[in-house]
Amino acid sequence: MKLKSLILSTALAALSSGVSAEGVKIGMITTLSGGGAGLGIDVRDGFMLAIEQSDRTDIEVVIEDDLRKPDVAVQLADKMIQSEKVDVMTGIIWSNLAMAVIPSATAQGKFYLSPNAGPSALAGKGCHKNYFNVAWQNDNLHEAAGAYAKGTGYKNSFILAPNYPAGQDALTGYKRMYDGELAGEIFTKLGQTDYAAEIAQIRASGADSVYFFLPGGMGISFLKQYADSGVDLPVVGPAFSFDQGILQAVGDAALGVINTSQWNKDIDNATNAAFVETFKAEYGRLPSLYASQGFDTANLLISALETAHPDDADAFRAALEAANFDSTRGDFAFGPNHHPIQDIYAREVIKEGDVYTNKIIGVALENHSDAYAADCSF
Repeated sequence: MKLKSLILSTALAALSSGVSAEGVKIGMITTLSGGGAGLGIDVRDGFMLAIEQSDRTDIEVVIEDDLRKPDVAVQLADKMIQSEKVDVMTGIIWSNLAMAVIPSATAQGKFYLSPNAGPSALAGKGCHKNYFNVAWQNDNLHEAAGAYAKGTGYKNSFILAPNYPAGQDALTGYKRMYDGELAGEIFTKLGQTDYAAEIAQIRASGADSVYFFLPGGMGISFLKQYADSGVDLPVVGPAFSFDQGILQAVGDAALGVINTSQWNKDIDNATNAAFVETFKAEYGRLPSLYASQGFDTANLLISALETAHPDDADAFRAALEAANFDSTRGDFAFGPNHHPIQDIYAREVIKEGDVYTNKIIGVALENHSDAYAADCSF
């Protein structure tokens, strides 16, 4: 069943069953056009694949495109909460949009399940009992990269990221686990595509390694320009700049780069193997990190609905906390601030036939929690 017909049939089935006390309405706000659209499309497709596989007819999913604009996301959230009367919200990719939407949604009694954005401000003192992050806290993959760099013996990293909440969390996370010197530290513009000035600074810095977080098209632009520049320093990054949807656009420039992720297609468990195969069969492409996060988010939701409806907030919250579902990552558990405790892997970019992809080469951080959980009090 293809996505368009799936959304329609899911909605019609839900409407025919009343979507009242027995049904549940999900509001998904995500990025489906413009820069970064591939991330939102993958989250949506992974989420809807899990809904399809559940065979439930009592779940309606309302999907809207935030255009990667905070004001649009806020307007859509208000409409979903006040007019659509959604029970649960999900889907946001970008941390600045998450900060604009999630506190207001949870303050109005809605549950929010994040399939991606995990800003530090919502993990510590700003946590909320109805907010669950199914992916990670923003710092986590960057912390793993810092741990990898430390273990590899890098002593003088040059680090850069865009100047927005996730970029700030990224460099904070890297520095938390990396104990060497910094040859340079730069915050770029969000959405920047020309990195000639930054690469010139790297060249002149005396660095022995480069760490960058530049998601989506930003990472594609940087890597291609870096490869063409002749600068020959090893590069480390998070999965966001080396994920399945990005690698084909980057090409050979990414080969051999080490990146960190809590998921990869070769994690050895039955749920993940089946997910990779069914996603590829449904959509005609390999799943990305974001697709796995959408899939896990939907399956967490479905597992909680087996026990309680969101109308019974305490029971539904307890069912979410139990996380009684089969994750693509294997064992899955929430910490006290409703963020995952999980292994984070080091991956290497390789080529399988004509397809650029990743393989796991080791565990960078084991059973890792985030640095803000102790500050969370519900």
